[in-house]
Amino acid sequence: MLRAAGVGAGDEVVVPAYGNAEVAEDVVLAGAVPVFADIDPASYCLDPQAVAAVVSPRTAAVVVVHRFGIQADVRRLRELGQRHGLLVLEQAESETSPLDGPLDGLTLRRAHAAYLSGRLSGVVTPDGGEGHSYEQYVVRVPGNGRPDRDAFARAVRAKGVDCRVPVKTPVHRMPRFWRDIQLPETERAADETLALPAGAAMSRRDLQRVVSACNALGGLLQPAF
Repeated sequence: MLRAAGVGAGDEVVVPAYGNAEVAEDVVLAGAVPVFADIDPASYCLDPQAVAAVVSPRTAAVVVVHRFGIQADVRRLRELGQRHGLLVLEQAESETSPLDGPLDGLTLRRAHAAYLSGRLSGVVTPDGGEGHSYEQYVVRVPGNGRPDRDAFARAVRAKGVDCRVPVKTPVHRMPRFWRDIQLPETERAADETLALPAGAAMSRRDLQRVVSACNALGGLLQPAF
């Protein structure tokens, strides 16, 4: 899509650093330069204000990634694009299990997310804003950032709960795309976030196991806010 729109050598494309390197790699393949902007801490998607701060005369496009089933603030980003004459492209990030049907799976994921959010303690549960499809149920483990999150994840896995770190290294900290910039919300999210199981195939017993394993560790954590 970037090539088809005429984006190429000499152009800059604003992309998120919270996520995998795929989008930045696509920008490079088109001959352009990826420029990283910070995220909104609630949605994990590009923050329009942060995007505006990195727009330059060379900026040709913005690639918006909808993360974990949360929609980015596309309206504000498109308004920004119109003001600066930028192409705004959207990309969905799908982690949905093939077992999750398009309607029933969505309904169950939302129900499971509501169950977890109502019972978990010691972690910061997702902001269930309008349209959240919970393709991943991502919490934050507060405290001292990555050390506490990683210890929490090991303890939960030891109790038989499958969890994973959704973003281990922000793209701007990967050797190929290293930038000497600070993206505080991106870096904080990479240090604190943990994806807990909440798929449509889970039973109530499975969900109770997640709650029990997490809540047993809640008293060990000191909330960051």
